[in-house]
Amino acid sequence: MKYLIAGLGNIGAEYANTRHNIGFMVLDAFAEASNAVFTTQRYGAVAEAKYKGRTFVLLKPSTYMNLSGKAVAYWLKSERIPPENLLVVVDDVALPLGAIRIRMKGSDGGHNGLKSITESLGSADYARLRFGIGNDYPKGFQVDYVLGEWSKEERKVLNERIDVAVEAVRAFGTVGIERTMNAYNGK
Repeated sequence: MKYLIAGLGNIGAEYANTRHNIGFMVLDAFAEASNAVFTTQRYGAVAEAKYKGRTFVLLKPSTYMNLSGKAVAYWLKSERIPPENLLVVVDDVALPLGAIRIRMKGSDGGHNGLKSITESLGSADYARLRFGIGNDYPKGFQVDYVLGEWSKEERKVLNERIDVAVEAVRAFGTVGIERTMNAYNGK
C-alpha cells in the first residue's frame, strides 16, 4: 500500500520557521524518524519512507501554498496513488496551538492551500490533518500571524505535538482514517 502525505508550506529561508509551514515541519520530523531523505524533484521535495509494510511518499510542494494542488495532483498521478490514500497536513488558526483535527473530507475553511488542492483534484474528498497554530493576533493581522515565526512559548510545546502528528500520519496508513480520527481528534 502506498500513501501520499502532502505537508503544506512555503519554500525559502524566510518562511522556514513560520506557523504556515507546520506541514513541512511534520514531514521533516516523519522523514527524520524514518531515516528518509528529501530530494528536490518536480514540484517539490520528496522522500519515501517505509513503515509496517506501507510506503509513505512525503511531499513538500515547492509551488508555494496557493498552488499546492498542482504538486499534489502531479504526485498522485505519478505515483499512481488513489485520492483516498492522500493525507494533507496543514496549519489551522481555528484550532488551539498543537490541537490535531483529522477529517476524511471537508471544506477548505478559507485555507488557500486546501482550496488549490480541491480545485486541482476536482473534489474535496481527501483526508486532511489540521494542526492548530492558535489565533493570538489582532483583527486584520491573520496574514502577519500565520507568516510569523513561532514564539519561545509556542516552541516549548511544538516538538511534542509534532511527534503526535507524525504518529497520526503513520496511523492513517496502517489502521485507516476512521480509527485514526477516533484516536487522535481531541488528543
